Amino acid sequence: MIETITGTIATINPAAVVVETASGIGFQLNITLPTFSALENRHDARLLVHEHIREDAWVLYGFLTEDEREMFRLLLGVSGVGAASARLILSAIAASELGAVIASGDVKRLKSVKGIGAKTAERIIVDLKDKIKAVPSALLEQPRGASSPAFDEALEALVILGFPRPASQKILTKIFEEAPDTSVEKAIKRAMTML
Repeated sequence: MIETITGTIATINPAAVVVETASGIGFQLNITLPTFSALENRHDARLLVHEHIREDAWVLYGFLTEDEREMFRLLLGVSGVGAASARLILSAIAASELGAVIASGDVKRLKSVKGIGAKTAERIIVDLKDKIKAVPSALLEQPRGASSPAFDEALEALVILGFPRPASQKILTKIFEEAPDTSVEKAIKRAMTML
């Protein structure tokens, strides 16, 4: 199973990016508009991957943040929402905002996404409302330090070490707000004493 792909951006458009790895293999990943905006002027990328295997195709979806990938996977669990619809939803509504839309039961906002009707919007809210509440900090709040590569690396390290993602995000946000130039190693060590 592919978890991440890191490499040079060979080509990019609002729907897909081709990332060429050090081994010379180019992977095409379908992306959302927020991911495209973040990658548009970059040379390299590290994307979290979701593999969508169908009878006739093996399609990769790439995400910059774990929150966006997790929301994509939650949407796929809703009857009637396929990968294309989930990507459209996340292109129209950022993952952090989508969590709030679902939690508040905002059918009108979901219906504003092309191809999402009233029944599908209601089904998304009914199916995901409790799941969103179960992990509010991961899906409802976008940490302010999340744009920093050091923040992201420290967060992933803490999660791998077994610390809960929401608590780690909260602590790291505080650390990076106090000292934005904190190194990854120092951030991890400090967070471990606070968790």
